[in-house]
Amino acid sequence: MKDSPLIPIPLMPKEYRSAALHYNLVKAVVNALQMIFESPGGGKMQYADAVVRKLLKSNPKWGANDRKFLARTVYEMVRWWRKLWYISGKDPSPDEQSLWTVAGIHLVLAGFNLPPWKEFLPAAQIQVNARLEEADRIRAIRESIPDWLDERGWQELGAQWERELHILNTEAPVVIRVNTLKTHLDALQEKLNMENTGTSRLPSGPDALQLDERKNIFSSESFRQGLFEVQDTSSQEVAYFMNVNPGMRVIDACAGGGGKALHIAALMHNNGRIIALDIHEWKLKELRKRAARAGADIIETRTVTTDKVIKRLEKSADRLLLDVPCSGLGTLRRNPDIKWKLTAEVLERIGREQYGILIAYCSMVKPGGIVIYSTCSILPSENEGVIDRFTREYGNFRKVGERKILPSESGADGFYMAALERLDSGKSVQ
Repeated sequence: MKDSPLIPIPLMPKEYRSAALHYNLVKAVVNALQMIFESPGGGKMQYADAVVRKLLKSNPKWGANDRKFLARTVYEMVRWWRKLWYISGKDPSPDEQSLWTVAGIHLVLAGFNLPPWKEFLPAAQIQVNARLEEADRIRAIRESIPDWLDERGWQELGAQWERELHILNTEAPVVIRVNTLKTHLDALQEKLNMENTGTSRLPSGPDALQLDERKNIFSSESFRQGLFEVQDTSSQEVAYFMNVNPGMRVIDACAGGGGKALHIAALMHNNGRIIALDIHEWKLKELRKRAARAGADIIETRTVTTDKVIKRLEKSADRLLLDVPCSGLGTLRRNPDIKWKLTAEVLERIGREQYGILIAYCSMVKPGGIVIYSTCSILPSENEGVIDRFTREYGNFRKVGERKILPSESGADGFYMAALERLDSGKSVQ
């Protein structure tokens, strides 16, 4: 079967535009980009979602169109960062005038007519379309990705890498998961419709609804009542893949904010026990809030402060979920700044951490129980490579299931999951 041709995608959906550009909004975009890409005192760059959230919170008088313009412009400029700078003919810089120039280029490509503001004069003098045509001849620039990452992706995925990059540069839809502990799909869809939030069903997720348009749904009555959680269909697939039943004892060992633990609780009909572990207490605090709102009272949280926390749980779980830290490359549609913060060194360190977590935590599953290893990465080195090495070196685990979700095939986030059964024989991790 021949590969389908790549269809050029626009730099910005045009429906986000308000009637005209407003100076203060464009200036806010420039300020946001400075916060995202400038590292004060050599520290870490800020994440785009945190910066956008802060700006929206500090400007409550902005209307819906203004808020949509700011959020989408920032995210799309972050997504196409390298391509925009290539068109500008300059090296990336947090300098304010330079950022105004690339903002002007982006807005021209998005279909705006630039106002005669002095900050836009350099952008108005650039032959944007000619430079765009030149940029599209080079894959790493066309798809706006660092050279090292483009080379790594091609090395691991071959021609599939180009297809994944293409879809990962599109805007992700907002998907929610119905909380079946409190309601069902039909009832939630009807209630959201009464709250002026249109949704569509998804064939890939029995408990999933996709919003017809992007909006803030965290202030809705349905959310406050715990009737749903925002969760992509690929992330939802992890809980289904675990094949849990009521009455089981489940450990979610890298629980974070608890999205998967909440889904597991619903699939277990709130019958059994879920122990949610994480090294960050503040994440578990958020999980406890979410669990209370969702009515998931079988979830117990424990902060991993020493190895003793793991030791006390040895051979106790029917299912052990290891949703390990990863590059997050499968979620670039939602988190485009990942590709600018990730480095080859960080990727190698992540790989070591993934294998270390698998070795250190898998003792918590009982013989005959199942370890589920999952990532939101599409790189085999974070996925199959880790699992193959582990099962080679430790004979008391065998792979009994595997699932890969590629954005180009599913339209959802990229995910990987593997199921490992613990046996009674073979070289032990202990």
